[in-house]
Amino acid sequence: MTDLCRKYYVDSINGNDTNDGLSENSAFASLFAVNRLALKPGDHILLACGSVFEKQFLQIRDSGTKQMPIVIGSYGCGEDPLIKTDGQGIWYQDYGKELDSPTHVYHGYVSSAVLLFDAEYIIIQDIEITNSADKVIGENYSQADKMERTGVAVVAKEKGLRCGITLRNLKIHDVHGNVYDKHMNNGGIYMTALQPAEEAMTGVARFSDILVEGCYVYRVSRWGIAVGYSYAHEKFAGAELDKKRFLKYGHENIVIRDNYVKMAGGDGITVMYALRPFVEHNMTDSVACEINDRIYCNPGNRGGKVAAAIWPWKCKDALFRYNEVADTRLNQDGMAYDADSGDGTVYEYNYSRQNEGGCVMFCMQEAIHNTFRNNVSYDDLGGTISPSENPDALLTDNIFYVRKGVPFVRKNMDGGNFTEENNQIIQL
Repeated sequence: MTDLCRKYYVDSINGNDTNDGLSENSAFASLFAVNRLALKPGDHILLACGSVFEKQFLQIRDSGTKQMPIVIGSYGCGEDPLIKTDGQGIWYQDYGKELDSPTHVYHGYVSSAVLLFDAEYIIIQDIEITNSADKVIGENYSQADKMERTGVAVVAKEKGLRCGITLRNLKIHDVHGNVYDKHMNNGGIYMTALQPAEEAMTGVARFSDILVEGCYVYRVSRWGIAVGYSYAHEKFAGAELDKKRFLKYGHENIVIRDNYVKMAGGDGITVMYALRPFVEHNMTDSVACEINDRIYCNPGNRGGKVAAAIWPWKCKDALFRYNEVADTRLNQDGMAYDADSGDGTVYEYNYSRQNEGGCVMFCMQEAIHNTFRNNVSYDDLGGTISPSENPDALLTDNIFYVRKGVPFVRKNMDGGNFTEENNQIIQL
């Protein structure tokens, strides 16, 4: 910290927005006062423990530096400060073009409890976040045009490469988003890259040095944690994905670890368009709990009635290790792990238990060079593995505990190729 760095205090109980916010005794009362600040590298925004910020939100467009990040956290004793957004914090999201499937929604209004827009070198930690739709008059939970909602939304658009976002020890729950919209900022934590107005001047919008660590995300829709759908998706066509493509259009140095995602309406944890993302020591429980006919009942012309627990999309050399997945709900997918349309995905030392769609899928013709090794599957249902039209996969040194009557290869998901080495299949 230097003399130019400032700490701003916010206390919903004892503060006042006419204060300067520069001490605990002269704290602001609301996040509206914070949103009016021009933050500088090294500044801290500290929310008082025990505070509840009703129908409030944070929108940060300023940046720190690698040496002096902007830090948003808490102070004092008691319960973590709670940002209770309830559908406020509305902004307009637009990818600027259709997505990889023309049925996916690519623009619309989003409510985010915390929005980091073209910001970088930001640390957010030790805060509780909700964004409920319970009291919105005229909005049905399953309606097709329900507004998207996020706990934390991170967006890159007009400033090229955005670096140094850390989300740590956040408790994010009861985020009632749109269950149908897969690639809007919609769920617990969602990071996206949108098409810039002048890409030749500002550079490709993308991310590097992202850390999501120690977060508890539950009862959210649609996604649990997702990093980083991109407007540049067409640059990743084909099966073989070279490193240069990611260094220009994709994301780098993505780490997701030590998180717990429970009862996400759709997918649990996903990395997208990333070079060597690292996903470890996470757990998901009962995800895809809304991908069913009871809740997913009014999609219109949207596709996407599929979800899995922990998986990559269009990544190169993704590494997933020491993760645990339990009780993923059945849908067209519904498995614990899914090497989806990527090059060189490795799953190792993971555990899965009683997932209704099985243990692992190798998904479609562009899923190549994938390895599933030293994992344990216990009583996964429906069919343990799903080699779904993939050209190749290596399954080696795994232990599969399979219930009597459950096929090792899932029915109608068996059109791909795989090689087995030194696996054990133990009947329960």
